Amino acid sequence: MNAFDIFVGLLIGNAMAVLTWVFVCAPIAVRTRLTLYWYLRKIAGPIATTVYNILNAVLFCILAGCMITVSASAVRIPFGIGAQTNWYPEDFRFVLVVIGVGAVVVTLAIWGFKKLAQFASVCSPWLLLMFLSGAIAMLPGLAANTVGVGQIRNFQDFWTLANKMIWTGTTPNGSQPMSFWQVAAFAWICNLAMHGGLSDMALLRYARKASYGLYSAFGMFLGHYLAWICAGIMGAATAVIMKTSISNLDAGGVATQALGMAGAVAVVIAGWTTSNPTLYRAGLAFQAVTPGWPRWMVTLLAGIATTAIACFPFVFTKLLSFVGYYGLLLMPVGAIVFAEHWIFPKIGLTQYWVSHKKLMVSWPAMLSWAIAIATAIILEQTGTLHLFFLFVPVWLLTVVLYILFASMAGAKEKFPIQDQEQTSGDVTLESKVATDEKQPGSGKNFVLWTSGIVAVASLLTCLAMSIWVYVTAGSQYDQNFATFKNILIWPSLVYFVTGTIWTVKRNKSE
Repeated sequence: MNAFDIFVGLLIGNAMAVLTWVFVCAPIAVRTRLTLYWYLRKIAGPIATTVYNILNAVLFCILAGCMITVSASAVRIPFGIGAQTNWYPEDFRFVLVVIGVGAVVVTLAIWGFKKLAQFASVCSPWLLLMFLSGAIAMLPGLAANTVGVGQIRNFQDFWTLANKMIWTGTTPNGSQPMSFWQVAAFAWICNLAMHGGLSDMALLRYARKASYGLYSAFGMFLGHYLAWICAGIMGAATAVIMKTSISNLDAGGVATQALGMAGAVAVVIAGWTTSNPTLYRAGLAFQAVTPGWPRWMVTLLAGIATTAIACFPFVFTKLLSFVGYYGLLLMPVGAIVFAEHWIFPKIGLTQYWVSHKKLMVSWPAMLSWAIAIATAIILEQTGTLHLFFLFVPVWLLTVVLYILFASMAGAKEKFPIQDQEQTSGDVTLESKVATDEKQPGSGKNFVLWTSGIVAVASLLTCLAMSIWVYVTAGSQYDQNFATFKNILIWPSLVYFVTGTIWTVKRNKSE
């Protein structure tokens, strides 16, 4: 893949992801006001829902384990532990670090999820700014080490640098690089379980209208576009500076080289703020199948399994493939729900026929799901279709199979009382949301405004420092870059303190 593949491929793929949220997930969520778990229970029965919960929880544990590994890749650095780039831990001390990080993550997931959610909202803008600042500050150093570039004077110089040193069309291990369409497809399916698989119904059921799905563009084009591009720049520059292959680097090593101590903190927080809610979701999913167990116990057991997984870095090194499989395994459930929600009423089939017949399991749903996954495995293993391209044909296959099997199993029957969607419930919920929203007080809150202004100023200071390194590139670059890395942590700490105060005060005033 070259620079064009990355910039344009990610643009198209992330746009498709946003449109999937807007036109597939959000309309169902807004109309039903249900989570996927409850809606799936109405459509496919409790047994299918249990299977989905277990599979979802296991995949959540793996994903949370991956992010604990990411955090540990930064914590390892002060202890002199080398980068763990193999599928197994090469240093027993790394296992101890993972266990320590995992213990903190599990404890916080059990005790302090609400406060963590607030702190995560503080972390998001800072993390994005760290990606951007690191890329800006490292570009001159990368250019200086690139024959035929030397320095970046215009966009053409940057484009030459990008194709020569960052996205070169080759891979460190000599494998086939991703094509333009594979890049676009990956960007689309990266959150497939959330949009195409409808898992984000849990969030979007609170939206006033389906167009609120457009807000996903902030996550896609800031996180999955800008941040990914910046990460590529930092990774390439770090490999050049350290005179090694990028395959020998981990997230902690790259971030520390680019941002100093602030980079290590960024990696820890990035892993932490992802693993905590993911582990929390895994606990909730497991609790759905063990209703007699307290949530803390289920989350603890899930956390132990997650920490064990995190000890093996293969989870992180194979992240691209895992994301593809994760979405593909859960996506057929979204296709089944889509078919029953939108297509059944249009072709004369009865919605929620499984609930009307009081069935424990919908064999059409389970069989459609199983055949779809089996087909996907065959297509991928035989080389017929790449993993990232399986979404659309497998989704369509699931829809067709489910309609066919449901027609045979009883969906054509008519029942005396149709379980219509509760539109009145929608109005009630919207009215409640509107009623619950409180207007901020008219009086000035000195602490709130002061902390907010200082937080924004701190972020701008971090960005300004990276721009200073960029514009003063030359004979003083190495010295300025070292200064940037040494002092970046201080405005970052000021931001965390004032940003947290602002968030807490704002929540209290609403």
